[in-house]
Order: sequence, then structure tokens, then C-alpha cells
Amino acid sequence: MRCAVAEPGSATQMTAVADKPDNMETKDTTHRASIEELLKAGTHFGHLTSRWNPKMRPYVFMERNGIHIIDLTQTQKLLDDAAAAAARFAAQGKAILFAGTKKQARDILRKYANECTMPYVVERWLGGTLTNFQTIRRSIRRMEDLAKMEEDGTLEQLKKKERLMKFREHQKLEKVLAGISNMARLPGALFVVDINREKIAVQEAIKLNIPIIAMVDTNCDPDLVDFPIPSNDDAIKSIELVASVVSRAIQEGTKQRDLKKATEKAEKEKIAQEKAAEKAEKARAAQEKAAKAKTEKAGAEKEQKTESAEEKEPSAEVQEATEEAAGEEKKTVAKKKRAKRATKAKAAGDTAGETKAEGAAAE
Repeated sequence: MRCAVAEPGSATQMTAVADKPDNMETKDTTHRASIEELLKAGTHFGHLTSRWNPKMRPYVFMERNGIHIIDLTQTQKLLDDAAAAAARFAAQGKAILFAGTKKQARDILRKYANECTMPYVVERWLGGTLTNFQTIRRSIRRMEDLAKMEEDGTLEQLKKKERLMKFREHQKLEKVLAGISNMARLPGALFVVDINREKIAVQEAIKLNIPIIAMVDTNCDPDLVDFPIPSNDDAIKSIELVASVVSRAIQEGTKQRDLKKATEKAEKEKIAQEKAAEKAEKARAAQEKAAKAKTEKAGAEKEQKTESAEEKEPSAEVQEATEEAAGEEKKTVAKKKRAKRATKAKAAGDTAGETKAEGAAAE
């Protein structure tokens, strides 16, 4: 709690700082780091008042013995915001580059970057690491080629001086580029310790619109950072506390992403299975329809053949009636022929009688 009437650096005000963990104990359960943890890590110690940046005024709690004390309530809140941003970037599949080349931060950043499988730069920030990334990638490929030459024994076939030169070149590249050797594309965000020391990295990130998460001490400009964490960027414990919180947040985001991918994959497999089942059902229905149509066609053909056979082979009654009709017709024709012959014969007899009568009369 702040003491509004206390003078800067007074015993009353420092007692208020010491009492803060007890007063905030019930609220720290919702934060990633408690006020007590921040105090024990020395996160609240700023720089000398003579070296401060006036833009850090909103984050300064008080001044004591010529040193600024950082307001840990704001540090706690902004650390939560920065961790949430890191988790969000990781959940989107973006890489977060850890950058900190000061001696106190090297081993810590390397450790926590490896824990969350993120790239890091802890030895030296090469100018153009972000803005000239293609050249950096060529240097990484060169480093990989030299490593391959060492593994397959190609270097052993070279002369001693040339082999030594290539070995030293590989060591130099390995020292600077080992942390970003697996970074295939530009990172989605930057986590920086001491933005004054890493000003080139900050400038490159700003130029490329890459979000920056950073520990900002009282001698830093917080306006350069998207997610500032007001804290002591010189103490090893302070750096370790903040880096561990950011690393855990990144791991949480990565797990969320993996879980989301697994869920999407399961949904896709389920949809594919449903489509396959639907396709199989349609195929089965088509087969049944084709079989039914084939059966109906065969039945129709059989019925048609039966009808044709019935048409070609009339029944015995019809055949008998037809034969009787044909016999009657034949009898009628024969009768007509006999009548015609009789008529002709009668006519011929009449003609002969007339001729005989005429001969007799002539005599």
C-alpha cells in the first residue's frame, strides 16, 4: 500500500512496501507472480535517480537513498498482461525470440527459451538479424554445412591450417547463431531484457512491426515497448522470475495450440468418417436400386417373352375354330366351283341343242 503523507525514502513509506505482501496475499492467487515473490527477487529496485527516464514516472513508487523503487502492483498487473500476450502469440503458432546479451541474463534466457522451445540470442545481436533475415539464414546454412563437414570427416581431409580456419569459423557461427538455427522465419514477438542494451533489436522489431515484450527499468523508455514489465533488469533473480513466467505462459499457449490442433484433427477425421459412411450408404443404395431395376427389367422381359410366345402359339380352341373356319371356307369355294361348272355345262348343252335344231330345220 502507498502512504500518501510519507516523504520519499522515509521509514514509514518503506514499511508500507514491506507490508504489501500481507495486504495483497488474498489477491495474488489470481496473478502469475505474487508481490512477495517480486519483492524477494528484488524486482522493485530501480536505477539511481540521476539516471532515470522521466517516462517511467507512472511506474515509480518512491525514491529512497537516491534509488527509485518500482511500484510492484503495476509490475504484477503488467507481467500478467505480458504473459497473456506471450501465451496468445504461442497459441497462434508464432515464435517468440528471447533477446538478452548482458552477462546476468545469458544463461537464464537460454534455459527458459529451451524449456519452451523458442529461439534466443544471448551472445551478440548481429545487426540485421530481423531486417536482413535472409543473410542471417545464409550464415546459418553455412554453419550447418561446416557441422556436416565435421561429422562426415570432410574436414579431416583438408590441410591443417585450412581445417583450423574452418573449425574456428564454425565455432564463431555456432556461438552467435546456435539459438536461432531453427528459426525458419521472422519471429512473431520479441522478449527483451534491458531495451537500452538491446536497442538495435528493439529498433529492428519496431521497423518490422514485431510486438515487443520487455523488462523496462527506470532508465528505459517504456513507449518503445508494446508490453512493458517495469522491473529490475540487472538482478539475476528478477530476470529469472520474469523469464520463467513468460516461458510458462508460452508453454501454456503451445499446449492450447496442440490441443486445438488435435481437436480439429479429430473433427476432420470424424467428418471424413461420416462422409465415407454416407458415401458407402449411397453406394449401397445405388447397388440396391440397380439390382431392383435389373430384377424388374428381367421380370418385364420374361413377361414380354411369355406374351410373345402366347401370341405365337394360339390356344387349341382358337386353332380348332380357325381350322373349322378354313374347312368351311374350302367347302364354300368348292361348292361355288361346282355351281359354276354346272352353269357352264348347262349353257353348253343349250347351245348344242339350238345348233342341232337349226341343222334339222335346214334339212
